[in-house]
Amino acid sequence: MHRARRKGGFLWNTFTNANKRKGIFMASTRKRTTKDGQIFYEIRVSRGRGKSYLTTRWYPPEGWGQKAIERTLAKEASEFERRCREGEVVSRAEQKESDLRQKREATKIQTLRQYGEAVFMPAKGVTMSENGRCAYQGNLNHWIYPALGNLKMPDITPANISALLLSMQSDGKAHATCVKVYTILHSLFKMAYMADVISANPMDKVERPKPRKGEIKDKDVEAYTTEEVQRIFAALEHEPLKWRTLMRLLIDTGIRRGECCGLQWKDIDFKAGTITIRGNLCYTPQKGIYLDTPKSGKVRTIDVDPEIIRLLQQLRLEQTSHAISTYVFTQQDSPEPMHPQSPARYMQKFSKKYDVPGLHPHKLRHTFASIAITNGADVASVSEKLGHNDKAVTLRMYTHADQESMKRASQIFRDALKKAGQA
Repeated sequence: MHRARRKGGFLWNTFTNANKRKGIFMASTRKRTTKDGQIFYEIRVSRGRGKSYLTTRWYPPEGWGQKAIERTLAKEASEFERRCREGEVVSRAEQKESDLRQKREATKIQTLRQYGEAVFMPAKGVTMSENGRCAYQGNLNHWIYPALGNLKMPDITPANISALLLSMQSDGKAHATCVKVYTILHSLFKMAYMADVISANPMDKVERPKPRKGEIKDKDVEAYTTEEVQRIFAALEHEPLKWRTLMRLLIDTGIRRGECCGLQWKDIDFKAGTITIRGNLCYTPQKGIYLDTPKSGKVRTIDVDPEIIRLLQQLRLEQTSHAISTYVFTQQDSPEPMHPQSPARYMQKFSKKYDVPGLHPHKLRHTFASIAITNGADVASVSEKLGHNDKAVTLRMYTHADQESMKRASQIFRDALKKAGQA
């Protein structure tokens, strides 16, 4: 229903809704004329005492009678009132405030780079080693930030991430590098999703990079055979004592190069024939050379071949003659520990000199596990010696069965069947 009232010289028609309290979101209308003489009706909605009005205009079609105008005007006023009540219509001041608020909220939304620097990497710094953290930071700086760093976290799509990984593969980047970038992004977006920074994890729709055609290496090149190891041993007889000892120690124990470089004399029990792995020597450009905890986080004691113990005794005597050090393996004519990258550099030269393909500290680690397991060593013991927390890692990464081992497995199977048939 409506009633007419006069205010300020204008006749207002007020439309009320019986289901609402009077005076709250109440629509009123008045007839007005533009400068060029066109008639329109101003619809005004009051939102209560002390609140601003919300207004709109309605232009009646030409030739309409007053009853038709009033009937349609009442509907228009009622509809406008509803829109105001439900918040679909706001004042200019409110719209301006809303725009400012949205702008402020938008600035709070972090880009991937901002999130990585302010949240992700500080969190990783708590749980990761310095070496691991630097590796993460390097991949972020080289690959992830240039491609995705300036994009807002909620705006990054699976297509954006897939494009980055495909671009890296197309440029010939190593499969391991592409997988590392994938892993970092997976961890970053999972953290953001769990913290409600993003409403969905785009990595759920990104496939893990696969090796390019022709990039898959034959399993046989991942570890040396026993014959190849004997060739390396023979070549080592012509090398300096320090390198002969280090190489033999890596092959015999499967320890990491950082653990070998971080070995101190106090860690060697010459009587028992054991060494104790207490640290892992690392290097980062920011921190330099430093001694960290073992990668597994656990101290472990392992046995060593008596021949290597004798080499270590000789090395200790040789070292005391020119530079006494707490470390077993030192820099040339210096008590400072050997740089953790030095073994890899030495092995590159050794590989060329003696025609030993692919010689690398990690390959010697593969070799130890492969020969040990394929010749009957139990996985638990090998895993403990390698410093793995999970035996599945040992099986997945280091078991390389040779042809002889596979023949032996087949024969064991056949013998078991024959024995069962005779029972």
